[in-house]
Amino acid sequence: MAHSTALSPMTLIAGPCVIEDEALVLEIAQELGRQLKSRGLNSQIDFYFKASFDKANRTSIDGFRGPGLKEGLRILSKVKEKTGFKVLTDIHTPDQAGPVSEVVDYLQIPAFLCRQTDLIVAGAEAAFKRNLKINVKKGQFLAPSDTANIVEKVSAVGKKLNAPTNVRDMLSLTERGVSFGYQTLVVDMSGFQVMNKLGVKTIYDATHSIQSPGAGPGGKSTGGKREYLETLARAAMAAGAQGLFMEVHPEPSKAKSDGPNAFYLEHAGAFIEQLLKIRELTSSFPKLLPEAQA
Repeated sequence: MAHSTALSPMTLIAGPCVIEDEALVLEIAQELGRQLKSRGLNSQIDFYFKASFDKANRTSIDGFRGPGLKEGLRILSKVKEKTGFKVLTDIHTPDQAGPVSEVVDYLQIPAFLCRQTDLIVAGAEAAFKRNLKINVKKGQFLAPSDTANIVEKVSAVGKKLNAPTNVRDMLSLTERGVSFGYQTLVVDMSGFQVMNKLGVKTIYDATHSIQSPGAGPGGKSTGGKREYLETLARAAMAAGAQGLFMEVHPEPSKAKSDGPNAFYLEHAGAFIEQLLKIRELTSSFPKLLPEAQA
């Protein structure tokens, strides 16, 4: 006999990889909003518009990085003003946590920096003080169980500040694949169960998981395998992911960062609707096997 579990809204983090210019960012945000509303999805998601003001880990010295902190925060503020959406962006150094937390609703620690204790502490302090959320991407070099140390670091900050917010309500972990040899990432779907047991929300990064690092022309940029994006994202929802991170662009071939991995903006609403249906269906299935003993 099937049983039904009440689902909380799925966390959705979507937008372009980098802030290319104000007009494009607003275009993407408004189109995402239109699609989500027209399909009646707003009640089923907790939506955060994302875009980076600086892509600090470009493959090449010539890679486009974005407008920088000051201009980037101005544009993100404009998105909030024009659309009413909550926003997310990355921080790369501890000193960025303060000014970024004055604008965004969700701070993000990039995967390559997920073991930088000072950065996580600064981000967590800013998040606890302003009642924000913080998303830490699991690095390509970490096992799912290793993320327990990230949860511990953020929890320690909360205890030190005597913060009323529980870590499970403000911290999320994002899976974005594990390095397998050169220029290949693999997603271990059992990792969602491992990280869910840590008591924080787990999110699947549908675009960075299909990257081919350094596989762009001449080794100067990142390549990608967009043809696998839909299948892997559907699998992640079935495997227990509680949220979706997805970069979208109206013309991925012209995107200034991570174009080979970006999802087509025109299909974003339809795809998110599919994932919500998979999530709802799998949550209705009864568990047949006992939990593994610790």
